[in-house]
Amino acid sequence: MPIPGNLLSSTTETIDPNTSGWTPKLNCTIGLGVGGRTGGGGCLFARSVAAGEMQVRTVSSYTVVAGTTYYAFSDTAGQVPERIGIRWLNTSGTELAVTWSLTTMAASSGWHRVSVAGAAPAGASQAQVLLSSTETAGNIVHFWENIYLGLPIRTTGNLFGFNTESSEIDATGWAAVVNATVSRQVPVINWSVDNYLAGGQALAVTAVAAGNASVLAVDRPAVTPGTEYLAYAYLQPPVLTSQAWIELRFYDGAGNQIAAQRSTLAPPATTGMYRQRASMVAPANAATCSVAAGLDSASAGQVLRLETVVVTVAPKVQAGSLLPYADASIEQGIAGWTVTSGVATIARTTPWGLSAFEGSYALAVSSATATASTLRSAKVSGITAGLNYRAQVVAHSAAGSWSSVRTRVRWFDAANTDLGSSTGTSYTLPGSSWYALPSDAVAPAGATQAAVEVLATASATSSVLHLDQIAVWEVLPQTAVSAHDSDGYITLTLRELLVDDLISVYRVGPDGMRTLVRGASGLIDQQLITSDLMVIEDHEAPFGVPVYYRIEMYSSPGVAAGTRTSAAVTLTLADINTSWLKDPGNPQRNCLVAVQTPPDWTRPIDQAQFVVRGRRNKVTHSGIRQGLEGGLAIWTRSDAERAALHLLLNSGNTLLWQAVPGMGVDDMYVSVGEVPETRVGKLAQEQWRAWTLPLTEADMPVTTAVNGSGGRTCQDIVAEFATCADLLAVYGTSEDLLLDRRTG
Repeated sequence: MPIPGNLLSSTTETIDPNTSGWTPKLNCTIGLGVGGRTGGGGCLFARSVAAGEMQVRTVSSYTVVAGTTYYAFSDTAGQVPERIGIRWLNTSGTELAVTWSLTTMAASSGWHRVSVAGAAPAGASQAQVLLSSTETAGNIVHFWENIYLGLPIRTTGNLFGFNTESSEIDATGWAAVVNATVSRQVPVINWSVDNYLAGGQALAVTAVAAGNASVLAVDRPAVTPGTEYLAYAYLQPPVLTSQAWIELRFYDGAGNQIAAQRSTLAPPATTGMYRQRASMVAPANAATCSVAAGLDSASAGQVLRLETVVVTVAPKVQAGSLLPYADASIEQGIAGWTVTSGVATIARTTPWGLSAFEGSYALAVSSATATASTLRSAKVSGITAGLNYRAQVVAHSAAGSWSSVRTRVRWFDAANTDLGSSTGTSYTLPGSSWYALPSDAVAPAGATQAAVEVLATASATSSVLHLDQIAVWEVLPQTAVSAHDSDGYITLTLRELLVDDLISVYRVGPDGMRTLVRGASGLIDQQLITSDLMVIEDHEAPFGVPVYYRIEMYSSPGVAAGTRTSAAVTLTLADINTSWLKDPGNPQRNCLVAVQTPPDWTRPIDQAQFVVRGRRNKVTHSGIRQGLEGGLAIWTRSDAERAALHLLLNSGNTLLWQAVPGMGVDDMYVSVGEVPETRVGKLAQEQWRAWTLPLTEADMPVTTAVNGSGGRTCQDIVAEFATCADLLAVYGTSEDLLLDRRTG
């Protein structure tokens, strides 16, 4: 798949099937290499003509807006260090400046990333990507692929702005706190090909002298008291024995630090980049937050590197779970977990990545004897008596053996009085794989709090059990549907999906015909499940007839893992004299219009007629008769309706026309030709307008995806723009702001 938002064409980005997007600029020839990282396998190679710097540039120049920040990256491999640049040009194609990245710290023949970001200078209207390396002799080859130029790519939901997250522009997003200097470096890192959030330039924290060293993000984004937040970053410690850490900090309205949560990295066998997480609930008087990172007991000159630094609202390992992230994922320690009985001891697994189902660590339960032990999480509130709740742990046997693992819920009232535990469900672990162990229970009278309990019985000495992705949540229907008649769509809610499986979603009509439902990545046909909760708005569901949904899950492409079906639901249209006009890819533009006159249809056909001498009848050669064509006469009844119809028609996209059954027309995808708009009355103040929409029947758009914010919130705007006035030069409309479609 092309890199989202890339100004470069797919051929220029992936070098597949050819090198037509690139041209030599200095001291080199270019060609098509093999062994690339993207799907086609091609890559760009530059071969030096002589010793010295060689440069390659894009053939095309790409439109930019002066003062706007742009970002470029590439994966590369070669025998010498390299750099990447953005070449700024004016309207006549004259070079104004080049923004270069730092040079890679070392050469590597393996794929690694280089990147650069900077604001387009005054007078710039175009940009090109420059790829550069300085070879020691002629006839030496350097490889490039997976190349991007466009607006900065940042983590949606990050309270930090792009430069604090990535340090791609400079290091001004960070300040030294203790015994440290702050700079940037370009280490050799082999990021996954589709990790577009990771760049080449990393923040470097250098210890000035022996001792503790730390830095702090300058940004102070606002937080909401009582909300749980998660901070994370990739850390690269200098040596395996380093005590590298990340810390989430909270401040009051006067800027005083009032709370902090530190999470220390347990590095594995190599000093690579490892994501470390820290989470905490914002205290009652918290106003802002920040993130710190550092080294304890560092040697003078040692360097800690940071990449992709994020602070965001903490996710739930299971939709609706009441358990805090720290207790659910065990990323910064054992959190609120305790051993209430038995000989077992508990700790966070070590090192990083040794054992985890979610994140990088798990809870390690060690039993020295073949006996039972009871583990309990911290208490959580939000329990309502009489409702059904589910507790679940994901477990695997890491050593020895376990005769049973029982999951249950312990209940408490508002005064913390123990109301006893549920019976729970007991499981045996047949092997060393990870197993989900759920147990349902109804909250007893008076219950307002609960804790997850695990009763683990070892059947051998020195047994070790690992637990992860722990949750407790109110049990809601796995599959639910609801009709929104006034807005013309159906909501399908799917819960308790298996992340990383695949899913297909069909709408089934009264005749049994299945139609794939459209989602954010197009028709939902064996798409990857990225969350256990999926909420789908079906804006193409028909009116006036019952439909239901069939959900098919796959463990891998084509390998069925299960199915579900929803209840039947019917959309209604209150006024049979109205119709919906919808843009399948942009449902926010959908319009309800009053119908004046339905179309009188024609069905064109391409024909050629020939007169044969001596024959009475002509010979006619016909093509296939085409779809329906006709004019739909409608009214808009207010200025708001008129503006909405203009917005719908502006794009020229294929639309969906829907009327209620019995009106003589079926739901139909149409393209709309030249549209006349006339006044209904003679008064200037009259808001009614008459329209005739020339419709041509079209096929259902297959590749169109539903545009949406994708998790984008006001906080993403605040993280990047200082004032509302700054938005005016970047976004043409509020819809552009929602979808992050920037001018230029």
